[in-house]
Amino acid sequence: MNNVVSSQRLDVIAVGAHPDDVEIAIGGTLARLVTQGYRVGIVDLTDGEPTPNSPGPEVRLAEAERAAEILGVHVRINLELPNRKLFDNYESRVALGKVFRQYRPSIVFGIAEKTPMASPDHWQAMQITDAGVFYSRLTKWDPEFDNLPVHTVKQQIWYPLGFGSMKSTEQPGAFVSDISGCLEQKIEAVKAYQTQFPPGKERVFHLVESQARLLGQTHGVEAGELLVSPKPIMVNDVVEMFGEPGRDTGEEFQQQAAPKP
Repeated sequence: MNNVVSSQRLDVIAVGAHPDDVEIAIGGTLARLVTQGYRVGIVDLTDGEPTPNSPGPEVRLAEAERAAEILGVHVRINLELPNRKLFDNYESRVALGKVFRQYRPSIVFGIAEKTPMASPDHWQAMQITDAGVFYSRLTKWDPEFDNLPVHTVKQQIWYPLGFGSMKSTEQPGAFVSDISGCLEQKIEAVKAYQTQFPPGKERVFHLVESQARLLGQTHGVEAGELLVSPKPIMVNDVVEMFGEPGRDTGEEFQQQAAPKP
């Protein structure tokens, strides 16, 4: 990475431990943001290899590029940190902090919590992301970051990873991202990882879809994804945020209440 700020400044960066983490958790949100005109990037900390059905990292990385194309994201970066041996250490924090300083996102998405019975890399990735966001804004440390200018990420948002994440709806700051119209893209992006989800693992696609539909239809939309803000969400118009525009307005009430001639 050079010391020139990228001309391809990104609005959002999503960080995962392995290629396919981001797609499974928030692929629909990223696709929706792209359709809304935002510039979106993905950072995979490792190449995810070795895995049982993959011939090597080149194939996995090609699958990741294909998934990125399906979602329409603008930049995908692999930091080439060691899979299965990923740890929150100084070098990992700086490597990710450099990406944030170069692409200068307003929002960073990162893994929300541990994933019991799954890779411990996920928990390490969460800590690396938290630290990378912090390191990105620290002044008087330019040589450690290739003299890239400091950058303050305006908002960090966590995404639960895994199919037991419904419990995260109880957390303060939890909210559902509407991915209506982008669910099919999300599923196709996950399917791009043929080495990870070969024939016989179709249940994964059904789980991804059913969870998205449950989250969405709970709120009256086609599909959704669960996200968590580290702090309570501020709302300045409760009716606009939670009500149905045009329903039971004051004008309608007055017309209904007016005496008949």
